[in-house]
Amino acid sequence: MTSSETVPTPPAIPSAPALEAANPQGAFARFQASRYRRMLLLLSAVMVAVSLLGFLVNGRDPQIGAPLRAGLDFRGGTSIQLELACHDPGPCAASERLQLPAVRSVLADLQWSPAEDRQPAPAPSSFSLQLLDNGEGLLLRSTALTVAQAQAIEEQLATAESIAPLQRERTQVDTIGPSLGAQLLQSALLALTAAFAGVAVYIAIRFSPINAVLALGALVHDVVIVAGLFAWLGQLLDVEVGSLFAVALLTLAGYSVNDTVVVFDRIRETDRLQPHLGIIARIDRSIAASLVRSLNTSITTELPILALALFSGGELRWFAVALAFGIGVGTYSSLFVAPLLLGLLKKDTAPSRS
Repeated sequence: MTSSETVPTPPAIPSAPALEAANPQGAFARFQASRYRRMLLLLSAVMVAVSLLGFLVNGRDPQIGAPLRAGLDFRGGTSIQLELACHDPGPCAASERLQLPAVRSVLADLQWSPAEDRQPAPAPSSFSLQLLDNGEGLLLRSTALTVAQAQAIEEQLATAESIAPLQRERTQVDTIGPSLGAQLLQSALLALTAAFAGVAVYIAIRFSPINAVLALGALVHDVVIVAGLFAWLGQLLDVEVGSLFAVALLTLAGYSVNDTVVVFDRIRETDRLQPHLGIIARIDRSIAASLVRSLNTSITTELPILALALFSGGELRWFAVALAFGIGVGTYSSLFVAPLLLGLLKKDTAPSRS
């Protein structure tokens, strides 16, 4: 070979993700999401409609008066957590465990002592009661109580003959003022708004404004459906939402955006490698290439969260439920809502056939 001869440049080898986007492999390689577009989008619309109905029902309920049943963190008040003496080491016998009718009957006979407090005592019927650890503990929530009022409630339950002995040294009383509760709620809403704005800006810079709008719509879709689940749980099971619920929504936002970015990136890669295909075909291939990986990631993430939901209690359990349900909804919207809507809005760049 002489010095004047040029060495041919070898063709560029596409990356593994690019090859997978161009030719998806695995059980879902031939899956075409566009064939089920109406059914998938209708399912999303139904879930959103049911969620909005839950908000409306709660808003008209005089005991709730808001889309969600606000917990102590957001509305302020006092919580008293009590445990039976048999809880440690436990377990308690079935006859010793607390029963809500018996607890309500005991509290109905509560007589407030002549108050030195200027704060009026709430009616015992207004207390929110929740059993913990299969009836071995009790969580009582009320409007803000004074120290004397909280002690009177504990004394009433501790001396009742129809209730097993309490482990009084482990009684926990927490009080949050209404102004602090309102401030926490405002901070949670501000954090969600900032997260949504950050997502929109990031997607618009990395992809396009259309992608940003769709990613933001998918995120709102996920948050509304998760909040709708808790609207109905609040209506049917008196489940309240607090600061941990706001943390769950922020975590869900990050997870959902990550999934959406992966799918959008696959679509862009397929656009570059196979521009001769129509936009719907390219999106179908991108979804098929992302489906197995997204499902595997979601399932492995769900397993420890489901364990937390099954074996924990109180607010931590509902935090895990919100995360587990939200991850499922977020995976669904990232794969089947945002990409399919993109196929309807994005202009087809495939060359026309003469």
